[in-house]
Amino acid sequence: MNEFGKLLFICGMIIAGIGLLLWFGIGKDLGRLPGDVHFNRGNFSLHFPIVTCLLISVAISILLWLIRK
Repeated sequence: MNEFGKLLFICGMIIAGIGLLLWFGIGKDLGRLPGDVHFNRGNFSLHFPIVTCLLISVAISILLWLIRK
């Protein structure tokens, strides 16, 4: 039963990931999420997508954790 639970969890995560991609417009807005830092002053512009980096980091960590199990 333990293997069946893992399979259900992985399938759920895949479905949730696909749902998130569709919700965000398949990555169209990735890099422009609320919480991403963007400064404009004169001819200087700085953009640091901190929330996008956190989301990608969490997704990769979960994926690698699932693969190791």
